[in-house]
Amino acid sequence: MHTLVFLSTRQVLQCQPAACQALPLLPRELFPLLFKVAFMDKKTVVLRELVHTWPFPLLSFQQLLQECAHCSRALLQERPSTESMQAVILGLTARLHTPEMEAGSQPLCRKHTLRVLDMTGLLDDGVEQDPGTMSMWDCTAAVARTCIAQQQGGTTEPGLSLVPVEVRVDLRVNRASYAFLREALRSSVGSPLRLCCRDLRAEDLPMRNTVALLQLLDAGCLRRVDLRFNNLGLRGLSVIIPHVARFQHLASLRLHYVHGDSRQPSVDGEDNFRYFLAQMGRFTCLRELSMGSSLLSGRLDQLLSTLQSPLESLELAFCALLPEDLQFLARSSHAAHLKKLDLSGNDLSGSQLTPFQGLLQAAAATLLHLELTECQLADAQLLATLPTLTRCASLRYLGLYGNPLSMAGLKELLRDSVVQAELRTVVHPFPVDCYDGLPWPPPASVLLEASINEEKFARVEAELHQLLLASGRAHVLWTTDIYGRLAADYFSL
Repeated sequence: MHTLVFLSTRQVLQCQPAACQALPLLPRELFPLLFKVAFMDKKTVVLRELVHTWPFPLLSFQQLLQECAHCSRALLQERPSTESMQAVILGLTARLHTPEMEAGSQPLCRKHTLRVLDMTGLLDDGVEQDPGTMSMWDCTAAVARTCIAQQQGGTTEPGLSLVPVEVRVDLRVNRASYAFLREALRSSVGSPLRLCCRDLRAEDLPMRNTVALLQLLDAGCLRRVDLRFNNLGLRGLSVIIPHVARFQHLASLRLHYVHGDSRQPSVDGEDNFRYFLAQMGRFTCLRELSMGSSLLSGRLDQLLSTLQSPLESLELAFCALLPEDLQFLARSSHAAHLKKLDLSGNDLSGSQLTPFQGLLQAAAATLLHLELTECQLADAQLLATLPTLTRCASLRYLGLYGNPLSMAGLKELLRDSVVQAELRTVVHPFPVDCYDGLPWPPPASVLLEASINEEKFARVEAELHQLLLASGRAHVLWTTDIYGRLAADYFSL
């Protein structure tokens, strides 16, 4: 439903030239809603002028494009329109090139109020969809081009005094875009258009390029560093980590494939690991650590003991954890603060089960998000864990995909989880009942790749849905969709 104010605003923007002329006469309190409607309806002429004459020090996408009292549509959950994004950038460029004396000659002009344009929080689904929308890669490139163009052409007009604007963005970079983005960051130094990165995601980037990029980032802005598919190993990580550790306000560090190099002597590997641990001890604000696909068997205590503050999000997917690793985590100060825990790919079916249950019990008061994909949990292990699992009263998300559970096990979980009033999403596996000729125990690869009997699974879905309805939980989503962006980001918890 839309309010009368929203509908009136939409009507005002139908004639864009008239709306632009009226902007100086409108109360500034209307500008946030005007921006959302113009962005939503692709009123690019108005949108450009809104940015050009923005009457507040901050223009934040996260504040303006979320669900509001006038409109329930949350535009941040959608990929942004290319037309609207380009209009915002054009408005910013126009504002930068407005002579300072113009503000003094026009009492109603608001051009020099804006100081920060916050474009962070845009949807980053990594999927090619509507060509009329922008991916995170596109947004990064568009902002980078603006920074480069501003530096190259911004000082050519004599007598022009440019008012600086800080542009906060989330940046994604790979081998193909590295040189371009590096130039943009260099261009923004001392420029009226200052580029500040909040979250950096670097994919498949050589070590020297990663270091060069980190050296260009503002230490006061960076919130997250996410290095993916870089296969750094301990040697590479020991080179990069001191450059990351200088970001004292860093809250999230996501590293992957941290392991020893089999070509190195073990002494060198140990030296690199000790150096890595020493650098990890420099972080004072770290709240999320992801070490997916890193060999941490028997070493989790060394890693976590170096941290200055308890973690709230810990991702240890496919880390070959041992019982003693889980035992340490359960006893550590981190357990009682965990909001998000990912143990995917670690075998929890044998001697790890009891330590895992102890960890759940230690984290029960705070845990909101639990990911256990491909943990070899069969019915017996799940049923043994249910008494502890259901004590996680605040749990919102449970991921169990890729585990060898039967329909009977899923129904038991559904019945027992009725006490978890906050639970909203359960990503469950295809029940083993729905496969034909399944070996036992089934390897995770078989569960992920083997064909299921669609008719059997349709009956399973119908029965689960009926059980949810009967227990008054139609709002809880039970699904096998692991690609539906259902898992929450730490900062959204």
